[in-house]
Amino acid sequence: MAKEKTGKKKKWPWVLLTILVLIGALVGFLCMKASSNMKIMNDTIDEGMKKLSEYTDVTPVDAGEYSEIKLYGLMKFDVSQYDVSELGNLSVMKVNMGFMQMASFIITPYEKNMPMLSMDFMYIGSNRKAYVEFYDLVKDTSDSAYTEVLGSLKALQSSYSDMEELAVDPAWYDDLLTVVMHKVSKDDTRVKKLFVDSVDTYMQAASGLEALSDDARAEKHEITQKYCDDLVSNGGVSTDVFKKELGEATTKDFFDKVLFGPARY
Repeated sequence: MAKEKTGKKKKWPWVLLTILVLIGALVGFLCMKASSNMKIMNDTIDEGMKKLSEYTDVTPVDAGEYSEIKLYGLMKFDVSQYDVSELGNLSVMKVNMGFMQMASFIITPYEKNMPMLSMDFMYIGSNRKAYVEFYDLVKDTSDSAYTEVLGSLKALQSSYSDMEELAVDPAWYDDLLTVVMHKVSKDDTRVKKLFVDSVDTYMQAASGLEALSDDARAEKHEITQKYCDDLVSNGGVSTDVFKKELGEATTKDFFDKVLFGPARY
């Protein structure tokens, strides 16, 4: 019996060592994958920014205290803000959570009668999730010029109909969404193309519109501000995370000044 117990004791260090080696290997793999995904994600954003800059001037804006947002002591969001000449606000937000990398790219128009473009791209191991949403933050979606914009966005939507659809839960803002693409894929080339094509189609449509009059611009600003206020009040997946950690007042300040930018316009 004594020898049997001694044998078991001798096995324990090897078992622990094996577990530690496996954990180390897993951590190493996750770090390598995270680094690779960050590069792919950054390249995708860079291509989108390059495409955007082909249409108009894109000027960096100091996001101030919101340039870096830390949540739960683990999640660090790097936030960049830009002024898109003759259109509105652009915010780009990136986070590396180890097991997942995510980028948000939001164009909020104030000077033309365009929908808001909101894109969230997630990189989870080898899987990719893409959320491309166009919010009808306009007075009249039946306006002839606006229906032409929607037509071009629907054509974009159709061109990616072969990509696998991603199921999403119903949300309070669904009535604002005429054109959406929720996709899942492992093809980085196609995912990047979806990102860049969305920017391209959006800006091409915007370039064909006249600037809003002062009255129409004020009305659009009011509609956009209401959406921002409702988002803070009613919540959403990401919004709820910010509200829980930052508080409702700070979340609203971040949304107004940087993420959507109505305070700047």
